[in-house]
Amino acid sequence: MTAPDSSSVPPLARAGLDRSATDRLAPDLIETARRDPATRVLVVVGDAAPLARPDALLWLAPDAVPGGAEWAFLGRDTGGGVRLTAVFAAAEEEPLDAPAGWAGLRSVGGALAADDAGAFVEALSLGRWLIDSPHCPFCGALTMLIDAGWSRRCPSCGRQHFPRTDPAVIVAITSADDPDALLLGSNALWGPERFSCFAGFVEAGESLEAAVRREVAEECGVDVAEATYRGSQAWPYPRSLMLGFLARARDDAAARADGEEIAAVRWFRRDEIGAALAGRGDVVLPGSASIAHQLISDWYAGATT
Repeated sequence: MTAPDSSSVPPLARAGLDRSATDRLAPDLIETARRDPATRVLVVVGDAAPLARPDALLWLAPDAVPGGAEWAFLGRDTGGGVRLTAVFAAAEEEPLDAPAGWAGLRSVGGALAADDAGAFVEALSLGRWLIDSPHCPFCGALTMLIDAGWSRRCPSCGRQHFPRTDPAVIVAITSADDPDALLLGSNALWGPERFSCFAGFVEAGESLEAAVRREVAEECGVDVAEATYRGSQAWPYPRSLMLGFLARARDDAAARADGEEIAAVRWFRRDEIGAALAGRGDVVLPGSASIAHQLISDWYAGATT
């Protein structure tokens, strides 16, 4: 496996807020920040946030946030101002109006500025844990939020719990012989026109290198000759950290769908990928917020293993 380069950064891995982790130790941080009219809050409902514009989040003053939210500290902006998130479970109706409506991270993440994109993925990742994991997994007791929303303490057994992150590899595969060919797969749960990179979770005790080779072999039958790490980004569906690779096949003819998770595999020509990235033709590629889109567009632009 070769070393990563810095030619591009995945869309949700760009610079975000200063997380200012030492501030979380202040026991009254959230309460103090909520009393400060200069504090700004990102409301998240399910996986959606309000928009000030199609390419910008709507940040609210604390007193504009409806009641019933779980609160957490996101960090500080470039001016040192406190940024919080107020998280609600998914609802049929949004709790407040937004000038440009509400949107999920998948649909709008790629269009946001770096600070907003980073804040959204942070708030959604943390918020899902706040909503979904109120009880101690060891004894079942209701836990108490501490560290400004970044950990929980169980009053019954004394254990401390933190948000969980599950590493997963995601791989675009180049041809053994043809620099203008890229292998993608169509998941059995998608329509036949939708193609993306190959992905899977890293198993217990497994290295990233081994996970890349295993997942690619399982899903499309290809033996990986070499792989280049291209970057990572959080993907809170529900709590993944996607680690992106560009890999080269040893034998193009070995490519075949596993028939279970992957319904079809296909070698695409560079001009086909360019057309699909531009929204032309019948092939649908991943959305611009995803690292899969970044891997594919980087390859199209000339990145190689």
